[in-house]
Amino acid sequence: MFPALEPELKQETLPDPYEDFMYHHLQYYGYYKAQRGSLPNSATHQHIWKNNPRYLLNGSFGKREDLIPDRLQKEKHLYSLMLSSPFVKSRQLLYDDIGKVNPHLREPRDLFALFSGSALLQAPRWPVECEVIKERIHHIEWVPPQPEYFYQPTGNEKIPEIVGEEKGTIVYQLDSVPTEDCYFTSSRVGGKRGIIKELSVSLQGPEDNTLLFESRFESGNLQKAVRVNTFEYELTLRTDLYTNKHTQWFYFRVQNTRKDVTYRFTIVNLLKPKSLYTVGMKPLMYSQLDASTHSIGWRREGNEIKYYRNTAEDGQQPLYCLTWTARFPHDRDTCFFAHFYPYTYTDLQRFLLSVANSPVKSQFCKLRTLCRSLAGNTVYLLTITNPARTPQEAAAKKAVVLTARVHPGESNGSWIMKGFLDFILSNSPDAQLLRDIFIFKVVPMLNPDGVIVGNYRCSLAGRDLNRHYKTILKESFPCIWHTRNMIKRLLEEREVLLYCDFHGHSRKNNIFLYGCNNTNREFWLHERVFPLMLSKNAPDKFSFHSCNFKVQKCKEGTGRVVMWRMGILNSYTMESTFGGSTLGNKRDTHFTTEDLKSLGYHVCDTLLDFCDPDRTKFMQCLAELKELLQQEIHKKFKELGQDMDLERSWSDISLSDVESSTSGSDSSLSDGLPVHLLNIADELNQKKTMYKKKKKALKSRKQRNKQYQRHTLMPESKLTEDAPERAGFPSTLQKPPAFFRTSENASSSMMKYEKSRLNKSQLNGRGKSTSLDPTDMTTLILTKNIDRIQKEKPGFTVSCDPKRSTNPSQEPAPSVKPSWSRNRHPGTRGSHRTAVAYPSLHVYTYP
Repeated sequence: MFPALEPELKQETLPDPYEDFMYHHLQYYGYYKAQRGSLPNSATHQHIWKNNPRYLLNGSFGKREDLIPDRLQKEKHLYSLMLSSPFVKSRQLLYDDIGKVNPHLREPRDLFALFSGSALLQAPRWPVECEVIKERIHHIEWVPPQPEYFYQPTGNEKIPEIVGEEKGTIVYQLDSVPTEDCYFTSSRVGGKRGIIKELSVSLQGPEDNTLLFESRFESGNLQKAVRVNTFEYELTLRTDLYTNKHTQWFYFRVQNTRKDVTYRFTIVNLLKPKSLYTVGMKPLMYSQLDASTHSIGWRREGNEIKYYRNTAEDGQQPLYCLTWTARFPHDRDTCFFAHFYPYTYTDLQRFLLSVANSPVKSQFCKLRTLCRSLAGNTVYLLTITNPARTPQEAAAKKAVVLTARVHPGESNGSWIMKGFLDFILSNSPDAQLLRDIFIFKVVPMLNPDGVIVGNYRCSLAGRDLNRHYKTILKESFPCIWHTRNMIKRLLEEREVLLYCDFHGHSRKNNIFLYGCNNTNREFWLHERVFPLMLSKNAPDKFSFHSCNFKVQKCKEGTGRVVMWRMGILNSYTMESTFGGSTLGNKRDTHFTTEDLKSLGYHVCDTLLDFCDPDRTKFMQCLAELKELLQQEIHKKFKELGQDMDLERSWSDISLSDVESSTSGSDSSLSDGLPVHLLNIADELNQKKTMYKKKKKALKSRKQRNKQYQRHTLMPESKLTEDAPERAGFPSTLQKPPAFFRTSENASSSMMKYEKSRLNKSQLNGRGKSTSLDPTDMTTLILTKNIDRIQKEKPGFTVSCDPKRSTNPSQEPAPSVKPSWSRNRHPGTRGSHRTAVAYPSLHVYTYP
């Protein structure tokens, strides 16, 4: 049935009841706008198809003189005419022009096809309290030809006195900033409604050299600027929206500059007592004239850099100041200052659009919507893998999960992520191999709302998302709730070999990882192998000695700890500095975007080494780790003034006692939930508790009979057994000898210890694990130091370089050649082991 086609042949036909019903039904729901007379019945259609093919080309669609001889071409042309008809309301049908007439529905927009070749970028959504300028800010990428060295403090840096707006002149100030007393309500594209006011002062003439400040653009952050001298300004940063803290990230624009003049800028409300600015880090500056004329982008700029405590405090919390001087390269230029290289939500969308429009990359990189943020911005999920040849091969692939920008002010995480994506989506043989053996799940920007508004650490909920990965508030923390749920479903399907969340660090130089100590002795120190390998692949950027594997109670809500608890052994937080390197050839130089992107490549390279079937590198790193740990323990005991036999008991020491706690975070302690979310959380917890309390199932007759026998017949039999004893005879079942009682008590105590340890290992193990009964547990304890026969699980063989593997956890026997083994996890190791004969207990009977 093709509606809205006006037939040339007019004849009297009886109305088809089905056609009549469908006409009224579709017209009622608004699918067709045509009149009743223009909807011919099926009999008329059949007569027209058979006797008058010219009908397809006439009528309301216009006329064409030549006929279409082929029936296939007739159907194609009819389909195209039908879609172009004004009477057809649906535009969801697609036509596959490959020789078959196979109309099919268009994929849902939000779920699958996010971008098309002609699609525009999705405009960021802002809270309705935020004013946003219409001008689009874009910067070019550029790598300095020479290393940018740290600033060397002289000790004579000036410490300017804080004047304030009482003695100075306010030249820029945001009208209203939502603080801790407010909470997010709604958002819209473009932010606040109405006319955008000019916040900068008006110039009095061409000789007026006042700088014009602006920060109301994507990722911008500056609340107030006070002119305290001709070329000296005091700056106040905006706190994270709906909070009263987290002032670290700055990114603003200045106009009306003067060449060959030394300006001084002082930020007066920083909150961290320690900073990389104290050890030589410089701010970043960008000149639009240099970018347009010389293709020069962001560069480190600044002299007389000093980070110090603000003496003019308000009494609530200590504040710190950052002061520096700078000289602009051109007169009347437009320049930008930033804490680090900005990477905005629009930058991410441009990159994803290029991937979606690539006919090659889009074959193995599928772009999806993970969820919508609080403000309604899309949180993207990329699935990267080569198509498998068979379902078995697809099911045997392990997964790798990577995320970034949960803290919006740590833009260095986005640059590492970009480097990773550039490599894994390339045609490099190593990239193709990785796509063959892994499924990569990538969330490139976990907190788009915070990135858009220029927050440093929080989302629009006013909380640090990396402290709420255990949340049950799906609507308040949608990004991390859906991320955790996605990983949970992924773990049910396959083993997740590695999870890594990319962050930035404001107190330490270099790049390093935070991990979690493994409590399973079979995989002891294995979580440290990947970081050690990464330090060998990037020796001038990555510092293994800065890595830490201690799990603190205040970090229980972080992504790495929650994923580790869910069963991912190699769960990490990658911390990349805002400053630079103190290692190797890059010593005392700042990191560029190219340095950070290269680390994304090194992650891929290390992943291949980590999974190499030739276990030489893995075992070498493991031996080196044991030696390093011995030295660390010896150093620790020497500090305590104690002696220890390292050859006998050093491996039994808790690794958490050796390591210090992770440092560098200004929000180690969670702030808890906002006041307006406390009641919602309590209600959800109560509902969760109610659902857990299930009614007892009604007992069947068989269950009632068993209960009757247990409570009625068993006591009677016990009385019968006790009768001879009361008559002066010993019991039929004699108690076992004291030796067995002692050994039983000892084994039971060991069983308790091993059971608690194995429970933790099952919780921390990868994949699904099988439960062990007490007998199996005792067998495992007695054969602890005996070689076990481990049978490899059936998997698939990937045709690739023989030096690559995907199982870093198993150590091969020295006499056995390393082989490609997959999906072996701690829970199944007890299934194949040496059997142990137990001494039989004799039962003494009497006549």
